[in-house]
Amino acid sequence: MFTTRPEILGTFGVVTSTHWLASSAGMSLLERGGNAFDACVASAFVLQVVEPHLVGPAGEVPAVFYSARTGRVEVLCGQGTTPAAATLERYRAEGLELIPGNGLLATVIPGAFDAWMQLLRDHGTMRVRDVLEPAIYYAGHGHALMPRISNTIAGLKDFFQAHWPTTAQVYLPGGNVPQARKLFRNPALAATWTRVLQAAEQAGGDRERQIEAARDAFYRGFVAEAIDKFARDNEVMDESGARHRGVITADDLAGWSASYDPPATYDYHGYTVAKAGAWSQGPVFLQTLALLKDMDLAGVGPTSAEFVHRVTEAMKLAFADREAYYGDPAFVDVPLAQLLSDEYNDARRALIGERASQDLRPGQIPGFEAQVARVMDTLQRLSKVSDPGSVTREPTLADMRASVKRGDTTHVDVIDRWGNMISATPSGGWFQSSPVIPELGFGLNTRAQMFWLEAGLPGTLAPGKRPRTTLTPSLALREGRPYLAFGTPGGDQQEQWQLLFFLRHAHHGLNLQEAIDLPMSHTMHFPSSFYPRDRKPGHLAVESGFGAETIAALRARGHQIEEVPQWSVGRLTAASRDADGLLHAAATPRLMQAYAVGR
Repeated sequence: MFTTRPEILGTFGVVTSTHWLASSAGMSLLERGGNAFDACVASAFVLQVVEPHLVGPAGEVPAVFYSARTGRVEVLCGQGTTPAAATLERYRAEGLELIPGNGLLATVIPGAFDAWMQLLRDHGTMRVRDVLEPAIYYAGHGHALMPRISNTIAGLKDFFQAHWPTTAQVYLPGGNVPQARKLFRNPALAATWTRVLQAAEQAGGDRERQIEAARDAFYRGFVAEAIDKFARDNEVMDESGARHRGVITADDLAGWSASYDPPATYDYHGYTVAKAGAWSQGPVFLQTLALLKDMDLAGVGPTSAEFVHRVTEAMKLAFADREAYYGDPAFVDVPLAQLLSDEYNDARRALIGERASQDLRPGQIPGFEAQVARVMDTLQRLSKVSDPGSVTREPTLADMRASVKRGDTTHVDVIDRWGNMISATPSGGWFQSSPVIPELGFGLNTRAQMFWLEAGLPGTLAPGKRPRTTLTPSLALREGRPYLAFGTPGGDQQEQWQLLFFLRHAHHGLNLQEAIDLPMSHTMHFPSSFYPRDRKPGHLAVESGFGAETIAALRARGHQIEEVPQWSVGRLTAASRDADGLLHAAATPRLMQAYAVGR
């Protein structure tokens, strides 16, 4: 079939990400003898510079990776936890029913930097200088600002100048909106990373000692001190319409570190898909596979109404369970084994009919009845129901309004010549999420908005707890061999676009680029993970590329259709490795920014 660009083929290494400069930076480290983990770290730091509306240095990252040295698939958890003072009582005393989607109250401990440093130390081969230099270069010397970033700044100009002057100083140089496709610099950020690098190299020539010194500079040094001071000294306007101080402190940062987790997995038609655990939405993908396992998806076309309907209805059931059961397993009991079991999913599969469901239908697992009832009561009271036909304003839609305050996410996949592979989804700390800390050149994250201020829920706010993140990279083994790394930005839509891609590749034999280029769809039937937690019962957004006949057939089945422009939904990237060592890579043409490179 026709594709917008070729699927990249090689044997030496491939890097694919949501910005061509990040892909190129990662590839440059492979060319210099680095491995997939070195390349991924370098790419991620560049993404913080060139996609600042989608990710920042104080954000978070989950990654799922395979190490050829250890022979294991692992999850890197760079999702920071809530500060010690982030108690339910403290936030309720502020008169809040929901945690605002921006400002300082929604901040959790920045997790990405420690995760990247640990990955570099434990699985990489290169030094702190190698992975930071490309980002320092683009922050200091400048990069061509994407039109989407310029438009977002323009839409927020008045807000920044009135309420977040420190952000205006960086993103409105001279009081003006920076021009698209012209050089934009962030010298304060370049200075921060240079200072971290200097601290690392002052520790001596040993690579691991340098990495530990860099971690100390961020979490127990000048970065932590600047974060503490800014949160303590500033009352910041947020989406609640009021000003609030932050609760994060230097002690919070000093006592936290990233971790490695075993993946959640599910076997499906010769593949084993590995995801992050129930502190993410990753198991939604696995639950949906369990629901679809006995359906004949290979026998229906990859863009047919029947295909889209079956996948959408299965996802509605899995996402309903996300609301009822998922949370940080260190705090709540998540019955993941039951949620993935054949017995449970055989019964749930019977709920998928010929008509689109308009209801949120979590499953009932013995012992969890009271919890599910509390969740449904909370959603009934606090989740805003929106018109299913209203236009979706996701940051990944090409027609997004420039004034949207929410950011989105980035993604990177890397495979090297030794068979190492990694899929990572960095996000958080967008410039529209929290004011810039002047000494650092970046602001904080807002991932705590995913907690509820209601007692007794899996996602109830508590100190030291991981929010149920939407970030969800993917890795799949084929016949037991590490094969495919893939992912996308897109908040609650991440699992949905990834699932369409994976099923089309697995069942219809499409190559990576073909599977990415086909029309995409998603539903907002369930409550959003983001403030103000709205939902659209029966909603189904479909790209116009599905064609009038398919869209009409979906509407006839009861889906509340929102037709969006072709090439406007999703930012998928993917890379794979065949048994003989042949590498494949692809990236979406949507938004004309993601690129795959390799040789």
